[in-house]
Amino acid sequence: MCRHWFDDIEALDLSHGVLRLLVREPIQLRYLQKSCQDQFTEALQAVSGRLIVVQFVGEHELGRAAPHHHDGGRTRSGASTSARPGGTNGTGFNPDGAHPAESRPAGSGPADTNGHATRPATPSAGLREGLLISPDHSFDQFVVGPGNRLAHAAAVAVSDKPGQSYNPFFIHGGVGLGKTHLLQAICQTVLRRNPDFQLHYVSCESFMTEFLEAVQAGEMSNFRHQYRNVDMLVIDDIHDLAKRDRTQEEFFHTFNTLHQAGKQIVLSSDAPPNEIPDLEERLTSRFNSGLVARIDKPSYETRVAIVKQKARLRGLPMPDDVANYIASRIDTNIRELEGAITRIQGLAMVNEAPIALDIAKEAIGDTSADTDARHLTIQDILELISDYYGIKVSELLSKRRHKSVALPRQVGMWIARQHTRFSLEEIGGYFGGRDHTTVMHAVRTVDARRRDDATLNQDILRLETTLLHAST
Repeated sequence: MCRHWFDDIEALDLSHGVLRLLVREPIQLRYLQKSCQDQFTEALQAVSGRLIVVQFVGEHELGRAAPHHHDGGRTRSGASTSARPGGTNGTGFNPDGAHPAESRPAGSGPADTNGHATRPATPSAGLREGLLISPDHSFDQFVVGPGNRLAHAAAVAVSDKPGQSYNPFFIHGGVGLGKTHLLQAICQTVLRRNPDFQLHYVSCESFMTEFLEAVQAGEMSNFRHQYRNVDMLVIDDIHDLAKRDRTQEEFFHTFNTLHQAGKQIVLSSDAPPNEIPDLEERLTSRFNSGLVARIDKPSYETRVAIVKQKARLRGLPMPDDVANYIASRIDTNIRELEGAITRIQGLAMVNEAPIALDIAKEAIGDTSADTDARHLTIQDILELISDYYGIKVSELLSKRRHKSVALPRQVGMWIARQHTRFSLEEIGGYFGGRDHTTVMHAVRTVDARRRDDATLNQDILRLETTLLHAST
């Protein structure tokens, strides 16, 4: 794990087996404290051969001296400094592991360019506890292409003028296409410009869970204060509100309270408002009242740019032919592109070889399953399901919901999802004009039933074997 922004981390002091690392950016500080403490500690112990623990601290802790240790000074992590008064050894630390003291008084913040102390900020002062924001998910790291240009431009506008540009702002698209990246980029930009901005970023699932817990505990006033007294509310996966009547009622009033007060609301979903099943009409109309922006699958050129950007973020050299190969082999979503880069990086490390096309081919592979995905059609699957279950193709495409038809139809959708590169919307269209949520439900249902139904599992294995033989 390595990120370019790690260069901004500064070594503060080392005392009694604790190395304090200064992180000035609140979002970075929170991320490191939540996700990276163990990894940094393990790396430090491996390099030093000593039982030293890493502690990440923010600017608000600069005035606090470490136990039995002088106040304040710091050196750039990994940088070489000249010898200093007080017996330093050229690394910025005294031989006993303590950092030399500086002349600023205890309790002051970091000095500006004129030597004046600046007011320290508390970590993530305006960010309510919720989903963890990754510093990687900034606007600088977002690759803009034809499929996401509108969503990106609107996200930038919302972060520039919260509550004024587009309110509400609703982003929708398939899994792994960058919706969460844009939501977190908005949060980071807003908090960087105004640290006191009260922002709450949560998943819809967390909203529902907290609501139910508040109802059971009789603490609805606290719940409403938490969600209705913010400058910006950002909720990921709002489609999870489907079929949740009481939660929809509560969110409706939360939405109205914030919107009428001019507070920014940002939402993401796998589907546009009109296609979220069992969503109350009054919520659908409110979601549609702002800007609804769709994110589509990235084009080939965009995928190449994404691969190169993700590699730069990790500090990996990425030859053009390797980037082109990855982009040509994987056209589903960004997460799978990242997974391919991870596999290639791991294989290169194991082989102690530079990243090259032969390693990329070995990591991604030219499997027969991929060949199937390129050549298999939905019509092939429909005909196979029809023959296997003894029902007509027209019945698979009909509105009939009888078990004798519904289960084969769901199996067909599952196979199409696993063995083709068609999107959820495309698969649903082929199966009688159904929407993508129907396909999602079918995939989840088959996955769940396979674990407990040996007969169904055997049926699917036979169908997959037949498809493989037919394609070869």
